Amino acid sequence: MSFEGKTAIVTGATRGIGRAIALELARRGCNVAFNYAGRHDLARIVAAEIESLGSRGLAFNVNVQDLEGVKDMARKVKGNFGGIDYLVNNAGSLRDRALYLQTEEDWNEVVGTNLTGVFNFTRAVIADMMKRESGRIICMTSVSGLRGVVGQTNYSAAKAGVIGLVHSLAKEVAPFSITVNAIAPGFIRTDMTETLPDQKKNAMLSLIPMKRFGLADEVAELACFLLSDQARYITGQVIAVDGGASI
Repeated sequence: MSFEGKTAIVTGATRGIGRAIALELARRGCNVAFNYAGRHDLARIVAAEIESLGSRGLAFNVNVQDLEGVKDMARKVKGNFGGIDYLVNNAGSLRDRALYLQTEEDWNEVVGTNLTGVFNFTRAVIADMMKRESGRIICMTSVSGLRGVVGQTNYSAAKAGVIGLVHSLAKEVAPFSITVNAIAPGFIRTDMTETLPDQKKNAMLSLIPMKRFGLADEVAELACFLLSDQARYITGQVIAVDGGASI
């Protein structure tokens, strides 16, 4: 799968799954723009990695909850690259705790990042995709949005909302040859999981039939397939990458 001459926006691409997707797209010839929140050092590193793969990379310090900032980023990406072919809504936020302990800020931050952020970026690019009758959108949900997880009522609600958005939007834009799909990662090996105590890791692994954590690259490979022409007749789907945890 080659993405030569194409342009993608990947939100939250400085670490983990977002970074893996951005680099895999760049490896396949795609220009990649991404946003980040605060970590200028990580943004510079990822942009340099994209450039080292022979593609162009642009980093924007934009909060996904800021609709006007998101719209401005989309305008600048279009101005630099001529258009936006792909959107990967990956940016996420966690504030886990029991519902009776959650604050209004806990709720607003998690729902704002994981759900409103998806609306903002999608709203910023969808009109142009419809005008060109071309485009691919991927939204990251989670097994938490499929099943619910104790201590994640805010996160599970937001991720379930993403699934509803994907189902509805896929129907809206299918006549314009635009596909909209969701990926639901399970337990993926990240900096966070690497620092967990062994007891916590073992408890998580006990829920996975394949008995291992997933890799960010495994999610990135699926994302590239869904963005490719090979997946042009796949839309409105939620695909779990979880080693069987959601079975």
